[in-house]
Parts: sequence; C-alpha cells; structure tokens
Amino acid sequence: MFSASLRAVRPATLRITRSAQLSAVRALSSTSAARSDHHAPAIFGPGAKPGEVPTDEQQATGIERFQLLAEIQGVSAFDKEPLDSSRIGTLADPIKVFSLDVERIVGCTGSPADSHELNWFMLRKERNRRCPECGSVYTLDYQGPSLEDAHHHH
Repeated sequence: MFSASLRAVRPATLRITRSAQLSAVRALSSTSAARSDHHAPAIFGPGAKPGEVPTDEQQATGIERFQLLAEIQGVSAFDKEPLDSSRIGTLADPIKVFSLDVERIVGCTGSPADSHELNWFMLRKERNRRCPECGSVYTLDYQGPSLEDAHHHH
C-alpha cells in the first residue's frame, strides 16, 4: 500500500525535481562569462588533473601567480630594494619612492640606515612627506597610467 502511494506521487515529484534542476542550470549558466567566448583570465592557474595534487604553479591565482611566474622567468615582480638611506632628503632634493599607485606606505629608519626606530607614514602623489624623527623628505615618483585616462574609463 505504501509503495502504491509512492507510485501515485512519483510523476509529480519528477516534474518538481526536473524543473528545479533546469532552473538551477539556467541560473548558473546565465552569467556573461559562461555565455561569451572569453577564456579564463591569466591570473588563474590551470589547476591539477583529477586525482593529482596541484603544484604551486597550477593552483596559484592573482598576485601570488603573478609573482610566481615572474620568479620562474628569473625576474623580480616587486621592487624589494630599500630606499636610499645614504642621505637625508630635503625639500629641494627629496628621496623619490617609485609607485604604480597614487599612494604608498613608506617606512623610514633614518640616515644612515637604522639610526632611529622605524616610522611608517602614507605618501601621496604630488605631496611631500617628512619623517617626524629625522626630518628626511620623501616624494612619490608615480609611474602608473595617467590619471585622466584612469578616470575616463570608469
């Protein structure tokens, strides 16, 4: 008797589950990336094959992948050299800090190096900053895209 009642309800249940499956598939495949012919961005690794453990190169994404691919090519992705601490920057001749962004956090240890505790401060484009401890002046050497082009595309 129980199985007879299940047989009676089965067609309705199948219709409900099929419509739920179809709507779920439609919802997942309606993104513009899935419908277009664009490939995955280069910031995503290919991943590992099923049953394998991925390597760092296969699973790294974003900035980590950018840095890893640069290291594989023998190039440093980021400038890790310390700032010029052989002199104290002045308003007439500030120490230039390379940046691809309009602001950057800078740490000063004085001149000569390590002559005072590390002081951190925000450095912004077109504005000098002076270290409160030693008085050395820093300026941002902005090398990114022109700000007019950046605002035009947004």
